[in-house]
Amino acid sequence: MKTKINLLFSLLLISAFVLAACGGAATEVPATEEPAAPAPEEPAAPAPEEPAMEPKEVTFWHAYGTGSAEEVALTALLEQAKTDMPGYTINVLQVPFNDIFNKYRTDVAAGGGPDMFIAPNDDLGNDARASLIADITDLAAGKLDGVSQLGIDGMSLDGKLYGIPESLKAVALWYNKSLLPTPPATTDELKALMEGGTEVAFSFGCYHHYGYFSAFGGSIFDDNWTVIADQGTGVTDAMVYLNDLYQISVANGWARNDGDGLAPFTEGKAAAITNGNWAMGDYRKALGDNLAVAALPAGPAGPAAPMLGVDGFYFNPNGTNQEAALEVALYLTNANSQVVMMNEAGHVPVRTDVSITDPLIQGLVDAFNTGSTIRPQVAELGKYWSNFCGTDQVFEAGVPAADWVKTGTETANQ
Repeated sequence: MKTKINLLFSLLLISAFVLAACGGAATEVPATEEPAAPAPEEPAAPAPEEPAMEPKEVTFWHAYGTGSAEEVALTALLEQAKTDMPGYTINVLQVPFNDIFNKYRTDVAAGGGPDMFIAPNDDLGNDARASLIADITDLAAGKLDGVSQLGIDGMSLDGKLYGIPESLKAVALWYNKSLLPTPPATTDELKALMEGGTEVAFSFGCYHHYGYFSAFGGSIFDDNWTVIADQGTGVTDAMVYLNDLYQISVANGWARNDGDGLAPFTEGKAAAITNGNWAMGDYRKALGDNLAVAALPAGPAGPAAPMLGVDGFYFNPNGTNQEAALEVALYLTNANSQVVMMNEAGHVPVRTDVSITDPLIQGLVDAFNTGSTIRPQVAELGKYWSNFCGTDQVFEAGVPAADWVKTGTETANQ
């Protein structure tokens, strides 16, 4: 019996050891490595700084008269450019119109001059031939969308572009509707009007009356730019007619140029004046809704054909920042700028994407399309200025018009 009890005790003891061993195995946590501490983050590389825009400085000359509508409008645009073109500084110099071309040429020839200036295309051909203005054909490529071909042609010579076109200009007949409800449509009507005592400030300068030669069937040049003014009677007939108007003006004490005629017209004394649209802002300011415009009266041979000029921005061939100057010029000729110059200064826009709502501007467009001729850029045009501008010989000294025309033609062709 004792033996059985001892055996039972031994079995129970063995079982207890086995259970203890199994329980230890079930609760033991295997040793593990401590997780590595996260590596400190590398500081983020600073974002590259935007390169500071170098200030772009552009020197710009213009010849708009102090206080004129053109100068006031341009000044407003330049003020707006300070906001619209940050980083650009535009240094402006006003130069009297009679001096701007000579000053520019003198300075450029000496290696200086402005980056750009604005002026009519009066001497584009001569200045281009003398390398005094830069060929910007490549610089402006693809940047003149919306600009009329007429404007581009007016700034071009031999297929190369020498300026950014800004506006169109030509002589027209301005009249005061309160004094002259219907303008004279023909040269006969104009003469009869003046003979009847209606004051007209007719401008007799050789630029202003150029269009009348074709109105009487004459021409200064042939297609090869040979002077042919004495062929036929057209140029002589035009000078006889102009002399008649001149003598009427003298007898009545009326103005005989656009400058002297400004006051009588704006003061409501003169019923009409012949002048370019550069004066429209001043006329409108004085006459308001009474101001109207028409084409120069047609002659017996057809419409008068005044020279159609294109104003534009020219660039200095010595300039080292032509690109910046071009951007300024493009800003000053964009659609918004053209609207300002159109509405405030009477400029006829060169852009086709500008809506014309002003009847005066539309009247000018109609007048220009009636019979103007693009100002020639040939060197031979100088023969006209040097031989057919001494009109005082006819108007004041009494030289017969036919003799004057013959002498001018012979001298020009020597």
